[in-house]
Amino acid sequence: MAIRIGNAPCSWGVEFAGDPRNPDWRTVLRECAEAGYRGIELGPIGFMPEDPGQLAEALDRHDLALTGGVVFRPFHDPAAWDEVMGAAIRTCRSLAVHGARHLVLIDSISPRRAPTAGRAAEAEQMDPAEWAAFRDRIATVARIGTEEFGLTVSIHAHAAGFIDFEPELERLLDEVDPSILRICFDTGHHSYAGYDPVAFMRRHAWRISYMHFKDIDPVVKARVIAARTGFYEACGQGIFCNLGKGDVDFPAVRQVLLEAGFDGWCTVEQDCDPTLDVHPRDDARANREYLESIGFA
Repeated sequence: MAIRIGNAPCSWGVEFAGDPRNPDWRTVLRECAEAGYRGIELGPIGFMPEDPGQLAEALDRHDLALTGGVVFRPFHDPAAWDEVMGAAIRTCRSLAVHGARHLVLIDSISPRRAPTAGRAAEAEQMDPAEWAAFRDRIATVARIGTEEFGLTVSIHAHAAGFIDFEPELERLLDEVDPSILRICFDTGHHSYAGYDPVAFMRRHAWRISYMHFKDIDPVVKARVIAARTGFYEACGQGIFCNLGKGDVDFPAVRQVLLEAGFDGWCTVEQDCDPTLDVHPRDDARANREYLESIGFA
């Protein structure tokens, strides 16, 4: 069994491919390797080259494996279905050609849910028909990723989307076949939503195929939830702190993974605002060193 630690472009502030604030993709690869990682996610499709030869050469130069990729799109919006599908197919192709295993599906931030991030009792819910169509869109992409591209597809709960709170995530898991949909478990988003990450992992460890490691500053979390602060503004206020500095119990997370026989990649994601005085390479190195200090390879 081997637990391997990677990182992701979002730790360099890369959330959307066309954002002019993004660092150059070559810088992200170089700094990720310099921080001691041997794996990296694709980031939003279009950020890294879709030319297989160009990306393969750069990954090889830095001794990095491509671990997976994320489709962070509005699954909740039927009018955006063509956009969702287009991004999903492009992501699947890029992952498959480089031998990456993990396709992660995330319902992106909805204006209907943004004001109630961290406030489960107040959050607007879909009606039964809307939920069924939403679930089926997720299942359709999951089946394509699994059956047409040979990927392991997982769902990732995210603040201010319609898979945010634990009951929504568990409802989806109950309704979609585990042969096509596993869990990419994000420790920070689960805490942001107001739940215990370790308790959830203990209940669902068998279905977790991939991990995103985030920590969360409890003081900032309380402040932004009380103020109904937007997600990206909360990132700018430092809600996602360095690992080991927040409220996620990473030694317990490690123990659950070990007991479950987890074998694969865990990806550090420290979402940040690239316009602020942040030092992604230094934070990435500190996060890796912290994980090594508690027994992760």
